[in-house]
Amino acid sequence: MASIHPFKGSVLSSTLCELGEGASFEAETNTLWWCNILGKEIYSLELSSGTQSAFSLPVMASVVARIDSGRQLIASDKGLFIRNRATGELTPHGEIEPGRDGNRSNDGRMHASGSLWIGTMGRTAADGAGAIYHVARGVVTKLFDTVSIPNSICFSPDAATAYFVDTRANKMMTVAVDPATGLPSGKPTLFIDGSADAGGIDGSICDADGHIWNARWGEAALDHYSADGSFIQRYQLPAKRTTCPAFIDNGRIAVTSAWEGLDEASRTADPMAGATFVLDVGAKAKYDPAYLP
Repeated sequence: MASIHPFKGSVLSSTLCELGEGASFEAETNTLWWCNILGKEIYSLELSSGTQSAFSLPVMASVVARIDSGRQLIASDKGLFIRNRATGELTPHGEIEPGRDGNRSNDGRMHASGSLWIGTMGRTAADGAGAIYHVARGVVTKLFDTVSIPNSICFSPDAATAYFVDTRANKMMTVAVDPATGLPSGKPTLFIDGSADAGGIDGSICDADGHIWNARWGEAALDHYSADGSFIQRYQLPAKRTTCPAFIDNGRIAVTSAWEGLDEASRTADPMAGATFVLDVGAKAKYDPAYLP
């Protein structure tokens, strides 16, 4: 039976995001970035100094990725943008789903090729309204259609395997990809069947050994799976709606969370919903690469 570990981490940020998501670590600046999708904000936490900053946006961002010291890629409900770090100015970089105003972006992750995989979903999570796309130098290619809640996009250490899930179905899929481009080179197959388990398979990352770490929505947990999909252990967290993990310095894992959909009584019972936490799980870190515009 898999081990269950009580929470022995700490609160990395006590800012309560309605929908904290899109956690990514920028090793070059020792900074964790994450999004408050519904609040139209992105946050940064410089780990050396402990300085947290908040940046308001005119869009619902779900991914913020490094380009270089002066620029970032933003994926949002209004498409793709290049963000000027110094001024905050957003320059359009491409549309994801032109004319589909009823959708927004959701989970996404950078591939070692410098491309982005980004998922979309209906603003009210309508069945099959979303899809998963590949973005390379502004060129957007649809990969998988009729997705309700795209999540768990991550890649193996050799960049030859991708993972993703429709959280509504709770079946994590795996597919071979070209390490040079990040484009699929095969058909998706079932990797983890969580359809009979409580909670939702939300955001995931791969570590340097090819293991998968998944934030389990509704279960206040970070779950650890082996490279063959076997469930190894669960780390408990102090907020039920855990959303997205990211490796930070020294191989620790940061995990965002959300209070979206909770009424007043539920928020009172779950006072840390929306905070960002950190755990030391002893895994070998694999950091997100930069986007090549």
